Amino acid sequence: MLKAYKYRMYPAKQQEEMFSKHFGCVRVIYNWALEQKIKTYEQDGKAISRFTLNKTIPTLYKDMEWLKEVNSQSLRGATLNLDNAFTRFFREKKGFPKFKSKKNPVQSFSIPQHYKVDFEKNKVKLPKIGWVKTKLHRYFEGKYKTATVSKIPSGKYFISILVDDNKKLPDKQDFDENSTVGIDVGIKDFAIMSNGEKIDNHRHLNNSIKRLKVLQKRLSRKQKGSKNRGKAKQQIAKLHEKIANQRNDFQHKLTSRLISENQAIALETLNVSGMLKNHCLAQSISDVSWSSFVTKLEYKAEWYGKTILRIGQFEPSTKICNVCGYHNKNITLADRKWQCPDCGASHDRDVNAAINIKKFALNKQNLIGI
Repeated sequence: MLKAYKYRMYPAKQQEEMFSKHFGCVRVIYNWALEQKIKTYEQDGKAISRFTLNKTIPTLYKDMEWLKEVNSQSLRGATLNLDNAFTRFFREKKGFPKFKSKKNPVQSFSIPQHYKVDFEKNKVKLPKIGWVKTKLHRYFEGKYKTATVSKIPSGKYFISILVDDNKKLPDKQDFDENSTVGIDVGIKDFAIMSNGEKIDNHRHLNNSIKRLKVLQKRLSRKQKGSKNRGKAKQQIAKLHEKIANQRNDFQHKLTSRLISENQAIALETLNVSGMLKNHCLAQSISDVSWSSFVTKLEYKAEWYGKTILRIGQFEPSTKICNVCGYHNKNITLADRKWQCPDCGASHDRDVNAAINIKKFALNKQNLIGI
């Protein structure tokens, strides 16, 4: 299995300068490679490969000698990232690769090989940079793959190390109705289980929105280009980082518990990008971050041999009585509870939806993929 381990780095001032040079040089090569791909396609109607681009990189050293100061493999890693960006574009038919800007708050560069990790001394050795102090809080074993150094808006540095632990993914475990749970996500409650359990929505962004508005007002009063404006920007970045960390911590704990307690998890496919067009709910939907929650469930299910069952987004899970199957067309978003006019059963809107999601998922004809 491939796993990535992320650690905080504490570079010295000279090492920070070398990081900045790597960020800049990799960005230049990426933009140059993207320009070459666009020009080649416009002129010849063919795409130029990254191998051809890599062979051309040494010719740039004559006009840009400062490229020699950084790790050459990191420069070639930029062309690989560009190739991956084009692959995603052709597969998903959206998101054409864009030119990178030095104003982007997140900067990164990759190191394919020739780096070392010392867990005893809490240091990582990087080519042309040296040993960098790193908080190696988790030990791992396996074959080192690509490492990625990044700088986030708050000014912190991180390294993400991809490791192949030479272990195979476990076989999928058998599941039945008793070992399967249906989950309906929402805004009032973050998640509602088919067993009746409700998980509160902690509303991390909403809890910090007043402080965020204060900091943004202070930023708007600062003169552009001044040091105080830079300090105000960093304060906002730190608050956003705190909100993101709170959200990730909550989701990691919840997903780990769900995966450990159940053999299969049934979910409803949601059109999140379409739902975000509702300006009344866009901020709340972004804050709850359903896509991130589902992604964590999916890869943890792979790790532990569990199954994720997905049903289509047009299944009427909310409007169907889970007892008799009556379809109530008159339910609106404001109706949190309703009574079935056919069998008289009383339903909590969200719990009923979670039970129906589980039932639909266990019926194989409703599945869109496992």
